[in-house]
Amino acid sequence: MEQFLMTPAAGKRLIAKALVKHPAVNESLASGTIVIIAGTTNGYVAEEILSSIGQAENFSRKKFFRGVVLPPGVPVTSSGRIKDETGFPGDVVIKDGIWKQGKTIFNVVDDLKEGDVILKGFNALNLPKGQAGIYIGDPHGGTTVASIQAVVGRRVRLILPGGLEKRVYADLNDLARKVNAPGSHGPRLLPLAGEIVTEIEAISLLTGANAEQIAGGGVSGAEGAIWLAVDGNDEQIESTKKLLNSIIREPNFEF
Repeated sequence: MEQFLMTPAAGKRLIAKALVKHPAVNESLASGTIVIIAGTTNGYVAEEILSSIGQAENFSRKKFFRGVVLPPGVPVTSSGRIKDETGFPGDVVIKDGIWKQGKTIFNVVDDLKEGDVILKGFNALNLPKGQAGIYIGDPHGGTTVASIQAVVGRRVRLILPGGLEKRVYADLNDLARKVNAPGSHGPRLLPLAGEIVTEIEAISLLTGANAEQIAGGGVSGAEGAIWLAVDGNDEQIESTKKLLNSIIREPNFEF
């Protein structure tokens, strides 16, 4: 067993690299549609997937989000968005291996079908229960509700990439009932059923090793960091070590 420390930024990069290798993503790249809904983690995902098909030249993740969580005191709108959204590129929609620049989930949701893939980040994670939840700022449900139409209505695959720093301990259905109740304030919470991909699943996808979180936290840039214990054969451990060493100094997200 080996132990590794990962910052949230390195975790985002790791998850992104893993999704390039995800079988469902590769199938949809070949003949189907992938929608990477704008978000900070998905910015890394879009970067890696577009790079894998040689189409990343015009993509920047700096404004690739709608709602965003910033430190207390940094001004955002009532729906959690920054005041100046100049440069927002839309979501990344890839159809039959071609990036349809400027499109969003709202442009293509009615055309999505079984075999297509939606990637949507999340804000809350109860890992033992396999639950992920998304903060809702839009009074009409935004991209989350748009995605549900395709996922539930037409069995489009939903993949939920996100880091372990978003872990919570209560049942997300109980939390949603509380924060969505009349008289409550702040964003709403919607638990979603989909395939969750954290740093743990990413390591398994990329190296075949098994990982588990054993500690967390830090200071001086390690805030939100996680300690992972990784088990596997010698080849898997060496592959994990090489992989994580290549991304361990990923700089913090900026826009």
